[in-house]
Amino acid sequence: MTKVVPLEQILKALPDIDVVAEIERGFVAFSEGRVEVPPVGELLFPDDNGELHIKYGAVRGDDVFVVKLATGFFNNPQLGLPPFSGCMLVLSAKTGQVICVLLEQGELTNHRTAAAGAVAARYLAPPDLQTIGICGSGVQARLQADYLRRVTECRNLVLWGRDDARAAEAVRDIERMGYTARAVASPADVAANAQLIVTTTAAHEPYLLASFVKPGTHITAMGSDTPEKSEIDPMILRDATMVVADSIEQCLLRGEIHAAIDAGVIDRNRIVELGHVISGKAGRRSRDDITVADLTGVAVQDIMIAKAVVARTI
Repeated sequence: MTKVVPLEQILKALPDIDVVAEIERGFVAFSEGRVEVPPVGELLFPDDNGELHIKYGAVRGDDVFVVKLATGFFNNPQLGLPPFSGCMLVLSAKTGQVICVLLEQGELTNHRTAAAGAVAARYLAPPDLQTIGICGSGVQARLQADYLRRVTECRNLVLWGRDDARAAEAVRDIERMGYTARAVASPADVAANAQLIVTTTAAHEPYLLASFVKPGTHITAMGSDTPEKSEIDPMILRDATMVVADSIEQCLLRGEIHAAIDAGVIDRNRIVELGHVISGKAGRRSRDDITVADLTGVAVQDIMIAKAVVARTI
């Protein structure tokens, strides 16, 4: 019989899961070719500033596979609703039967996204990290700060958001995590202060420019997960010592790498996958390297976090 797991039960299970370790293992398996991940399904609702992503796949040899439906309707806060929702379906890889429906309402997607940012920082952030910079003031901005505590000792943070009031509120929430945090006036100010920058917005035009970025900076670009979105100047990727993708094939079609290739400033041969960085096949070479991780969200992340939740709830 199919089990339906409500959000309350999922949230109780999450503290017992090392989400960063699960996502890290998933990236390695993916880059080793042990995961089947078809292209992302996508349905856009431009009149309502909304989108649906369908991500699904299977790790070879697993007893289950996962299909995820994730929505982002970014006008929802004006209606008193959360911007994200969705669910994950866990099915038997032997019979195709639905074993479990995780009514995660976007929470597992948000946590696996934040964990991917932590994985990128663990392997690509400069060793003398003094200040973290975050662009954005929403759910993911807060979760990135939360998960970065698990992989770095840095507790100084600057944040920029387009809305001053929302940015100030995000800073207050992040300070409760143990950070010394402050809002700054512009993306240029973020880049001037931080050696690790995480972009978390749904922007469609770059706001973090190449002229802002100092040697020794690592940038994790989280927000650009469709072909239309872009947060960072393609020239940053051109100038970077290393350009890292969660999935090369996926990033050729969406995200910052897609935009940089479309602009003709990089080619595929310059891109390495995060799983290969984790396994030591590539990495930061000097303290002055500029590195970029383009994380568009890969189905293996959903598989790993869903399996971990199912193991603790059914």
